[in-house]
Amino acid sequence: MKNILFILHYPPPIHGASMMGQYIRESKLVNSSFNCHYINLSTSNSVDEIGKTGLIKWFRYIKILTITLNRLLSFKPNTVYLTLTASGTGFYKDALVAIIAKLFSRNIVYHFHNKGVQKAQHNWFNNILYKIIFHNAQVILLSKYLYSDIEKYVSIKNVYYCANGIPKNIVNSESSVKKNTVQLLFFSNLIESKGVILLLEACKLLKKQKLNFNCLFIGGEGDITTKTFIDKVKELQIENVVEYKGKMYGQDKEDVYAQADIFVLPTYYSNECFPLVILEAMQWSLPVVTTDEGGIKDIIDVGRTGLLADKNNIVSLSEKLRLLITSPEMRLKMGKAGKEKFDKEFTIDLFETRLVKILNQI
Repeated sequence: MKNILFILHYPPPIHGASMMGQYIRESKLVNSSFNCHYINLSTSNSVDEIGKTGLIKWFRYIKILTITLNRLLSFKPNTVYLTLTASGTGFYKDALVAIIAKLFSRNIVYHFHNKGVQKAQHNWFNNILYKIIFHNAQVILLSKYLYSDIEKYVSIKNVYYCANGIPKNIVNSESSVKKNTVQLLFFSNLIESKGVILLLEACKLLKKQKLNFNCLFIGGEGDITTKTFIDKVKELQIENVVEYKGKMYGQDKEDVYAQADIFVLPTYYSNECFPLVILEAMQWSLPVVTTDEGGIKDIIDVGRTGLLADKNNIVSLSEKLRLLITSPEMRLKMGKAGKEKFDKEFTIDLFETRLVKILNQI
């Protein structure tokens, strides 16, 4: 049985890469298919720590390097699996881990949950590091639309595609017209590039059109604080149609999805690849309004399971939302199609099967 050293993120903090890392770590299929050892690559304990430095984070990083070296020497993995950060401070941190791993294992695979290589590669130092890191390496991407980010350094023959998946809920999530007031749901941290301010501006336009809707924002603080959010809502005079409830988990989270009619993620986040929240929305039979960012086109069938608004475009976003707000039949039809696509392509079982198949091929 193949020995695999998984160096990946798991919560805290909670984000797409850490959740997928947790699913892999807890997977019965993965752990029964290989001899597995796991190392937590995260040096942040909260979303607002990501991208920042500090003494505690340096201690955590040194610990990661020490554990990695120890496992490479004692476990002697056939394959090293690393969720590499594509650019920025996180890349420099992960690059040293990757270089150490390459010294002890000929077989290394990077699983990307973000992007940014293409933008960062023009820096001479980054270019050298990328050439070293990607030399003789295999890469797992979440979507075919993400290959252009790494094509300068990685041949297509060394690339595998593995779409994300999430656990199926155990409650009935069939589409239904729930009430007269259409409930819009935004479920993500309050990060401006996720489209928070953009959606607030769109809500103002929708309110002017006297549409019967409410927009609920769920998620922790990011680069937008609760105060900044509330002040913006007051400035736009949309207090009666917008509500923010902070973080939600467990049953509260399920209740929010169950009560929603439309899921909205107008992201232009530069690292966006394959948002798990869109999969969650599809599982709850919600039509999705989002953008053509990262690998989202592999998730959304435009006109069938959702709509794509132009990135960073308030008018385009409001038009797509208006179309669904005023058409209950379209919402139900798209929600049903989204649920069917989720069941066929995006469950955690399907993800695990895809991943195990790839790791056996590498």
